[in-house]
Amino acid sequence: MTQSPLATRLGIVGTGRVARVLAAALAPCSAAPPLLWGRNPARVDEALQGNGGAVAAGDLVALTSACDLIAIAVADDAIPLVTETMASASLNHRPFIFHVSGSSGTAPLSGLQRGGALTAAIHPAMTFTGDTVVELERLPTAHFAVTGSSPAAITQGLALVQAIGATAVEISEAQRPLYHAALCHAANHLVTLIAGASEALATAGAPDPGAFLAPLARAALENSLARGMSALSGPILRGDASTVASHLRAIERDTPSLLQPYSAMARATLEALDRDGKKRANAELRSLLEQAPSAPERD
Repeated sequence: MTQSPLATRLGIVGTGRVARVLAAALAPCSAAPPLLWGRNPARVDEALQGNGGAVAAGDLVALTSACDLIAIAVADDAIPLVTETMASASLNHRPFIFHVSGSSGTAPLSGLQRGGALTAAIHPAMTFTGDTVVELERLPTAHFAVTGSSPAAITQGLALVQAIGATAVEISEAQRPLYHAALCHAANHLVTLIAGASEALATAGAPDPGAFLAPLARAALENSLARGMSALSGPILRGDASTVASHLRAIERDTPSLLQPYSAMARATLEALDRDGKKRANAELRSLLEQAPSAPERD
């Protein structure tokens, strides 16, 4: 990480996991001790522990007036209220203000932009668990999505990510929801997938489902990242309808909660193969999957 200041003073709005990592990561970019603000004084004191000499701001308006680089790391629903308060401060010093929400672009910061601030959405594509030391080490390996409200804001955002030592990728305002959906599909739905597979393995008699799945899932992840659909193996690729039929019967009998996600992913895999054009399923497998459950019935 660079030690060259990017700002006269850094401000961090928020006291949660992401706010604490950003405060530590960006502290070397601030010529003066960073300011940190949060609604809960106890949480502010906790967040200040070992965070690059940061100090508590008197209030949000004071932080906004004093800082020329400000990171907003609060819950998505809290951003409008926070920015409304910040917009009441003088922005004549033209601060660079960004939030770290994944799904939102710069629209939530429009009031600050009208007041004279440069604004951006800068989202780190990584998970934050609360272990600041470990996450600081991981931060340079992450990709950051940068969406700016102006060319100058984009330039500032790219420079900020470079200062952290990470990789910046520009994402347009219009594509921000799709970008975030892709991340959630990969990370959040992976958790659901592994949890379902673990439940089925436990029901089948495996005493430690995680030990069974770990080598297989890790290899599949690494291969798919490197090779895409070419990394696929298994009965869908082979067109083995009898095996898939036996899966569906066993799941319906023993772990019915897995039936809908299994069949949905099987159909998605078949469709992906069709689009790829390298292998088309036989008619029996296609018919089987078309008849499989697509969604749980509602009362």
